[in-house]
Amino acid sequence: MTNSYFEASNLSFKYGKERGNILDNFSMQIAKGELVGLLGPSGGGKSTLLRIVAGLEAPQSGTVAVNGKTLVDKHCFVQPEKRGIGMIFQDYALFPHLTVEGNIKFGLHRLPRKERQQRLESMLELIRLGDYRRRYPHELSGGQQQRVAFARSLAPRPELLLMDEPFSSLDSELKESIRVELKQLLRAANMTCLLVTHDKEDTAAMCDRVVYLCGDQGAEGELV
Repeated sequence: MTNSYFEASNLSFKYGKERGNILDNFSMQIAKGELVGLLGPSGGGKSTLLRIVAGLEAPQSGTVAVNGKTLVDKHCFVQPEKRGIGMIFQDYALFPHLTVEGNIKFGLHRLPRKERQQRLESMLELIRLGDYRRRYPHELSGGQQQRVAFARSLAPRPELLLMDEPFSSLDSELKESIRVELKQLLRAANMTCLLVTHDKEDTAAMCDRVVYLCGDQGAEGELV
């Protein structure tokens, strides 16, 4: 792939003294604005790859780069908080004691007050929850919580967004509508995204391309 925005090259990883590698010389690339899915069974290395990209694990070998900046190689390891990467977890991980507004502004404390407010208003408009700004997570539906989690991850303007099984706790009807809505939000933000899932319907609805991870190596496929 030419003009790659995200690139993982020759990544190898294993936990402790385990004999086999979870990832073995694995490589992939993502273009700017592309939505790529990581599909495969449990234990295939999907979440491990996300943790390496986020800086929560260090590979035994290989490199990771985003937007021309090396995040990890044999000479350097950029700490997670300095990578400029957003992440949406399976349970959304919203702060229950903070309102919608507080959750979205949480990662913006280093910005001037005026810019924090501008980012907040922009995110509330994007997710169409301006009237819910003073509500707490327990007062929101599952779909609304998902949108707040997305806005909180996007507000700091990350270089890359990682999503780890973000739809697994939703019922099938809500999951279908949220996938469509979230894809529209990602497109509107021109966000580059890596989505981990075990559900082919997630990748079919959300992704431009899918990488199958079944342990050690990944095989790439195109979505049509």
